[in-house]
Amino acid sequence: MKFTGALMTLVALFILPVTIIYWVLSEDPTGTTALALAFGLSIMIGYYLWFTARRSELLPQDNEEGDVADDAGELGFFSPHSWAPLMLACGSALMFLGVIFGWWLCYFGAPIVGIALFGWVFEYYRGENQNQ
Repeated sequence: MKFTGALMTLVALFILPVTIIYWVLSEDPTGTTALALAFGLSIMIGYYLWFTARRSELLPQDNEEGDVADDAGELGFFSPHSWAPLMLACGSALMFLGVIFGWWLCYFGAPIVGIALFGWVFEYYRGENQNQ
């Protein structure tokens, strides 16, 4: 995180003179405002990352003698196959087609979307994927 804080601070230090040069040469208030806001955003992100890095432990990317494998860890939990996303996509497509061709199609798409959302949210509460 220390590296990313330094990187964002360097980006802010680059944007500041660019903003001043752009303001002097173009006298465009819109572009100057956008660059000034980009400078402020970069400074805020850089400061936050520096501030957080001081209070947190050393991350693998901050270790000078670290290896790529130091940052490797558990990849996470992957859901089993589910038909709910396909059903949700079909219902959403039907609803969007209802906006184009006629609102009456939304009457058929809305229950499909509702059932698919319900099934997707609660798929780990029933059947073989139920949490013990």
